[in-house]
Amino acid sequence: MAPAVSTVVLVPLIAVAAALLTTVVGRFVKIPLVVFEIVLGLIAGPSVLGWVPETDALKAVSNFGLAFLFFMAGNEIDFAAIAGRPIRRASLTWLISLIVGIVLATLIVGQLITGVYLGIALTSTALGTLMPVLRDAGELRTPFGRVVIAVGAVGEFGPLIAISLFLSGRKPLAAALVLIGFAIIAGAAIWFASRGGHERFQSLVRATLHTSGQFAVRFVVLVIAALVGLSIALGLDMLLGAFAAGVLCRILLGGAAPEDAHHIESKLEAVAFGVLVPVFFINTGIGFDLKALLGDPRALLLLPIFLVLLVVVRGLPGSFAAPPGSTGRDRAALTLFTATGLPIIVAVTDIGVREHDLQSGTATALVGAGMLSVLIFPLVALLLRRRSADGGVRPADPDAVPIEG
Repeated sequence: MAPAVSTVVLVPLIAVAAALLTTVVGRFVKIPLVVFEIVLGLIAGPSVLGWVPETDALKAVSNFGLAFLFFMAGNEIDFAAIAGRPIRRASLTWLISLIVGIVLATLIVGQLITGVYLGIALTSTALGTLMPVLRDAGELRTPFGRVVIAVGAVGEFGPLIAISLFLSGRKPLAAALVLIGFAIIAGAAIWFASRGGHERFQSLVRATLHTSGQFAVRFVVLVIAALVGLSIALGLDMLLGAFAAGVLCRILLGGAAPEDAHHIESKLEAVAFGVLVPVFFINTGIGFDLKALLGDPRALLLLPIFLVLLVVVRGLPGSFAAPPGSTGRDRAALTLFTATGLPIIVAVTDIGVREHDLQSGTATALVGAGMLSVLIFPLVALLLRRRSADGGVRPADPDAVPIEG
């Protein structure tokens, strides 16, 4: 089978197989879908069976899937719900993680520039990966879930800011000015969207909801492309634009009627988690160089060290953001959720290897640790949460859960 044909056929097949396995295995134990996507991609990729090669076309679709993952994270965050104590604690714990991460990473590798790359990567939390897990577990509107979202939001937005300031190749002052310029443009768009009075826009969305026009979906794709393009043009990480696009579209499309908003959300979830996002996780497995990792004793040694560092650097500080009344199992679950990171780790290591500031073996070990965190941490965290003092009972009315402030 030609490489292009095998990719076109096998990647969707892997996506379907992963969904089926999640359903079947879910009768006995709840395993996040991304676990199967990554593992099956690894098995089908060059490192094991060699059925699906790495291609530029697959990489391009994967990058757009990654952008959509960050868009969905920005789009699903209810900033009013996490305002106050959750976001304050989350911000403080991230700053602690950044300092501790850079110091520990520098001590381990012996180079400051490499330590900065590793330190920033270690402070990330894969909120886009965790949101579907929290939704499926009924945790999105619980106090615990709100804290995870707050910690995850800072754990995605904070590293993106750090990447733009320290890893863009500019001097910090110039990078800060560029970042401020992007913030002004994105902020102006968000302000305009929040003003309301977009009746014609909402009418067009409503009129095409059930037609081939699908204006809402097409508009979202345009906004993502525009802000991602702006980020790239300014020399910033594209994920910053994708995240900002999610916040913008949440506000703009939030003015739709409740029934229309539900339809729009369903369509965006279908495009994101049904088509594009799986390609990113499958391609992560396909592109992982398992043979190089197993053949490099230093990288093999670093992998468990990085996995532990994700818990120490990111997880433990994040546990201090736990809501009042949390049990020991709750704090342990929050530690593991907070330490789950992969998308930003992939982004940071790509930059480091491209700029020759990060050895490929070190990058592979860190990505491997990120993959293991996604494979293991959410699963264990969910088990701990279910065995917490509330017995896994969730409020019947999610709106009845008080917002902490």
